[in-house]
Amino acid sequence: MSATDNHQSNSWFGSDRRRLIIQEYGIFLAFLLLAIVLSFSNEYFLTAGNISNVLLQTSINGVLAIGMTFVILTRGIDLSVGSVVALTGIVSASFATTSATAGIVGAPYPPYVALAVGLLVGVACGAVVGLIVSRFAVPAFVATLGMLSAARGMTLIYGGGKPVPALTPDFRWIGTGSVLSIPMPVILLAIVFIVAWWVLNRTRFGRYIYAVGGNPHAATTSGIDVSKLRFLVYVISGGLSGLAGMILAARTGSALPQAGIAYELDAIAAVVIGGTSLSGGVGRITGTLIGALIIGVMNNGLDLMGIQSYYQQVLKGTLIVGAVMLDQKRNLGG
Repeated sequence: MSATDNHQSNSWFGSDRRRLIIQEYGIFLAFLLLAIVLSFSNEYFLTAGNISNVLLQTSINGVLAIGMTFVILTRGIDLSVGSVVALTGIVSASFATTSATAGIVGAPYPPYVALAVGLLVGVACGAVVGLIVSRFAVPAFVATLGMLSAARGMTLIYGGGKPVPALTPDFRWIGTGSVLSIPMPVILLAIVFIVAWWVLNRTRFGRYIYAVGGNPHAATTSGIDVSKLRFLVYVISGGLSGLAGMILAARTGSALPQAGIAYELDAIAAVVIGGTSLSGGVGRITGTLIGALIIGVMNNGLDLMGIQSYYQQVLKGTLIVGAVMLDQKRNLGG
């Protein structure tokens, strides 16, 4: 073996191999390290009750982040998810409340009616944004910022600025029920994750998403309907925001007009921490789930240690910026 071959071999088994391992498994190692540190920092962290609480707290952000992953993979962004959470929560709750003043005529309706209405509202919001982005070429940041404001306003108008209380037990089951001792929000997150993983990894639609995010011009010349695909990813994000809004309302027992504030930041944080590139075309839904778990574990651990939420926001912002910096370095070949 020549000196050059020996150097290349050492490079592969040395720095290149370490870099590959970090790229592939870094997010999992970071999550494991965080869990180990918190388990030594607080005796209650690894208790069954606390782990269940972490999973419940992560479920809503996880659902939102999965929808956000579809959008970001196509070089988009969705700033409206928090407001859509509030709107879908209020509207669906008005179909499932026993309150004579907060419900619509004929309420309470069967839970499947309230769920269907909530999903339709979320899908409609996503469709409006998708139409604006895909057909009129409005930047996603502007279109979703407009929907953020519009959906919040519609929430206040629809509910008169008041919460919708007294939700029926059947509706609340999606937020408080369980199957085989597994909370329903966690089951719903698992179902959404499995379906999203299958779509992105096993379907032509998923391959097209990566293609559009990687190079929209090349995707167009290859025959992919880029406008239609961009429309559909915002529909997916809106629909999952609707699901998250109903889970939140069901968990708390009432739909609040101020629900979902800043939820878009947590969703974006989970996606970028999980390794999805804001430049599009690169990312895995598994990384997004781990990113959501990292945020949930971090928030829970800091709460257990008595650290104020203000510091949590600073740390979360630092993680987002750090993840984007690493992504930029990777894109530049650093």
